Amino acid sequence: MDNESLAAAFGGQFDLIVVGSGIAGQVTALSAAERGLTVLLLEKTDRVGGSSAMSGGWFAFSGTDEQAAAGVHDSDSQFYDDLLSVGNQENDVALVRAFLDEQQNTYRWLKSHGAEFGELSISSGQTISRSHLTPIGPLLSKLQNRFVEVGGDIRLGHQVIRLTRDSEGQVCGVIVDLPDGQYEFRAHVGVVLATGGFSRGTDLLKIFAPEQLAAMPYGAKGNTGDGLRMAWKLGAGLADMSHINGSYGSHPDTNEDFHELLTAYYLGAIVVNKEARRFTDESQDYKTLGTAVLRQPGGIGIQIFDSRVRAMSRPGVPLKDIDALENIGHVHRAETLGALAGEVNIPTQELEDTVDRYNEVVRGDRSDDMGRTRLCNGVGHLLPIDAPPYFAYPARTLLTTTYCGITINPQGLVTDVNGEVIDGLFAVGEVTGGFHGAAYMTGTSLGKGAVFGRIIARTAASLIH
Repeated sequence: MDNESLAAAFGGQFDLIVVGSGIAGQVTALSAAERGLTVLLLEKTDRVGGSSAMSGGWFAFSGTDEQAAAGVHDSDSQFYDDLLSVGNQENDVALVRAFLDEQQNTYRWLKSHGAEFGELSISSGQTISRSHLTPIGPLLSKLQNRFVEVGGDIRLGHQVIRLTRDSEGQVCGVIVDLPDGQYEFRAHVGVVLATGGFSRGTDLLKIFAPEQLAAMPYGAKGNTGDGLRMAWKLGAGLADMSHINGSYGSHPDTNEDFHELLTAYYLGAIVVNKEARRFTDESQDYKTLGTAVLRQPGGIGIQIFDSRVRAMSRPGVPLKDIDALENIGHVHRAETLGALAGEVNIPTQELEDTVDRYNEVVRGDRSDDMGRTRLCNGVGHLLPIDAPPYFAYPARTLLTTTYCGITINPQGLVTDVNGEVIDGLFAVGEVTGGFHGAAYMTGTSLGKGAVFGRIIARTAASLIH
């Protein structure tokens, strides 16, 4: 050990140390423990779950029982095509293929561990219904409880400040800063970084995505980029750093207690700015829309829809629960477009003209100035906005996740700037880059974390000797 490491008190020896307790960290830790490894799960905050606990609970999988029951015909090849399409062909294909090879087994593993997928939906980046919804809080609790049952060790309030390496350069432990001093925990196989992104890491955002400082910060309070910094210090490669985008659809008064994101535009709404003018194709993924909205006056995009879309509300279903948002006063209602314009303080005549022009597009009388032809990612027929009452939902861009970071190989091992493996160092979940490419498909964040968590557990088990 280096001199700095020796200065820390010895905290214990394990086969594997996992840093971070979101879905990626929990699945990794539990899967490894179920394979017989001794596992330490470290979380720097006072609660488990990370940003996963604040998410909507959507997982993207193909070939599922829920799809079959709904008559949805999906395949790995279609999933692959969609992932590369939304990622603008900039994805690391090896990671995409590794994900697809394991996603079916992970889907069934999650169900066997308490996931209950009660809603199937098409969403951002998908050409077919592939988003599966499960209550995320209960699932995380079940995973945590199971981890403890099989002998796993969870430590809250343990912030990792440094990785340690042995004389041969293999990552072999971590230094944790505690109130009574620093402690070193050692790992026989290695360390897994599941530390999330840096949506709250202002210093890193200034370097990689200064424009996103205008977005509303969200995600777990611990998402400040700790894992990225530690791996970067050891020479880890980085990927997708130029593709950080917030998600569009959160009311300006959104807070951490309620995951508020409405995608009425995927049901038929249009989005206008404070001048009551449309400015982009609303069928694009909500990350791309997030960037477009940041460029508008005040960073506001107002979703405009009528009673047809309002009737599609799905109470309790994230992204579609219009009822809940109207109940808390975030959705405005009026019998005329003019009155609605007054409710949200935008020009009346301009809103009426914008809606009239859009309805002409829907009728086929003209082509759309923004290029919109469908509802969600090229799927679904446009609907006119002409059935009162009318509704408006003012929304901003919310930076929930960064979806970029450390490069890994298909086994989940971190690679350096030259593509060589950094022995003993794994990474999983939002802290990694390469998988998504230029943009993100709904459900692939939680899905990716779970899939590669199981891959890492298998890899780690194979390295026991």
